[in-house]
Amino acid sequence: MREWIVPALGTFIFWGLWGFLPKLTTRYINPLSGSIFEAVGVVIVGMVVLVVLHFKPETHPLGISLAILTGIAGSLGALVFLVAVARGKVSLVVSFTALYPLLSIVLAVVFLNESFSLRQGAGVVLGLVAMLLIAA
Repeated sequence: MREWIVPALGTFIFWGLWGFLPKLTTRYINPLSGSIFEAVGVVIVGMVVLVVLHFKPETHPLGISLAILTGIAGSLGALVFLVAVARGKVSLVVSFTALYPLLSIVLAVVFLNESFSLRQGAGVVLGLVAMLLIAA
């Protein structure tokens, strides 16, 4: 089996739960409160990883800064996701937001000079069309 399949399957499962559980959460508490308790979950995972690393994470000023920005972006994304699922159908919100890789792809092409085929470009265009159809 390829080395990436098991972690990719884990990602599929955990992100699938991440997309579903906020709808249940916002039935009981508001999205802002939900984001606080979601952050507690992040801290718990961070503490477990810190133990696994024997409390010696790698450090580099730029790496740390980018990781913090990643955390901020992820937390803000989770917060507005909670607001979206509180206001709409989880099936539509998840379908719409699941197209976030389109932005990552464009940024990778523009800033990292990653190659992009015509077929992949067609996929991005179809993804944008899907967003429009889902939102309509």
